[in-house]
Amino acid sequence: MSRSGLKDVTVQQALAHPNWSMGNKLTIDSATMMNKGLEVIEAHHLFNMPYEKIDCLLHKESIIHSIVEFEDTSMIAQLGSPDMRVPIQYAMTYPDRIQMQNAKPLKLEEIGTLHFEKMDMERYKALALAYAAGREGGTMPTVMNAANEVAVELFMKGEIPFLQIEEIVERMMNQHEKISSPDLETILEIDSLTRKMVYDKVK
Repeated sequence: MSRSGLKDVTVQQALAHPNWSMGNKLTIDSATMMNKGLEVIEAHHLFNMPYEKIDCLLHKESIIHSIVEFEDTSMIAQLGSPDMRVPIQYAMTYPDRIQMQNAKPLKLEEIGTLHFEKMDMERYKALALAYAAGREGGTMPTVMNAANEVAVELFMKGEIPFLQIEEIVERMMNQHEKISSPDLETILEIDSLTRKMVYDKVK
């Protein structure tokens, strides 16, 4: 859909992911691309990688899940069927990989062609907001995540339109005064406060 077409997206449409079965919350996050934004923040922290070196591509087949580019410009990609059981199992068995029961093997000859597009940050504003929150650091990612979780909940209840999810996230981020080095207690307090503010503003 075009950006203008997204304003009328229904809950049923947003939940109709063509490749993944991830549960309602993650599927809505996939529709807004917030899930990819959260993964960008994760990659920054897990691999100590600056945000300017973390990029996202639109890949409709959902076959390539990550690519690492090396200094000599060669790349190594991780490919697999779109099945959430695989990463969950690997998280539990790391560093070992074990047989996945009833898993569908990936057959590249049947896939044939893989497609990639540059990510449109105007169309997927939630992804741009996640990059901004990650670069800002401190308590900003907490505000972004808390606002998004409540906004997605409200959308699934039919209380706000689809595009208002990112509008709520942006509004909460814009009015937040960041704390640069918060402790856990502060993070939990800001998380709770942000959720309440979203509820109060929408109700």
